[in-house]
Amino acid sequence: MTQPTLSFADTVRARRSFRAFHSTPVADDLIAEALQDAQYAPSNCNTQPWQVHVVSGATRDALSLALHAANREGRPSPDFSWDEGAFTGRYLERHREHGKLYYENLGVAREDRQRRNEAAAVNFSFFHAPHVALLFMPVFGDSVRVAGDLGMYGQTFLLALAARGLGGVPQTVLGLYADTVREVLIVPQEFKLLFGISFGYPDEGAPGNLQRVGRDPVSANVILHR
Repeated sequence: MTQPTLSFADTVRARRSFRAFHSTPVADDLIAEALQDAQYAPSNCNTQPWQVHVVSGATRDALSLALHAANREGRPSPDFSWDEGAFTGRYLERHREHGKLYYENLGVAREDRQRRNEAAAVNFSFFHAPHVALLFMPVFGDSVRVAGDLGMYGQTFLLALAARGLGGVPQTVLGLYADTVREVLIVPQEFKLLFGISFGYPDEGAPGNLQRVGRDPVSANVILHR
């Protein structure tokens, strides 16, 4: 290891979704360490179905320009369906609580559609992070379990970043422009894009990072059977 890492308990609590980063690139050896940790993520039958493209520098900039263009021109190309309008009950409440806190921190009023759209478009600049990992997967059956494997990989990678004082943010929206990403990175059509993780050194003083979303108590999600 090139530097000490946090304990597991501290790492889990340090990990959060940062939405503003410093432009300073992360050293290659530090990225390699985090990727090596992520490689130990579990997967069904040890298939390890993730194919990860880590994008930096000029390629990152070209990808950002292409995504902004696809967003402006209304050219989404998701490999998997996504419908925020399907949330109900407490799931919808959590979704709204998160959005309300984030936009309030940015000082963007709910009725200000232009500024909200501008704030949302920062996704395609990767929140100014110097690096982004795009998580692709092959298709086996209905893909549900493969997607679960990628989720476990993504969480392991995020924890590996947090343990080293780095930050990341999983971005579902990047997966909604799969054809654009495949074209820029020259990825075969057989690999489907689930989501991306922008990462780097977080700008903890930025408005979008000043407050973190809370968590419900364990009892809200876990039922113990004895």
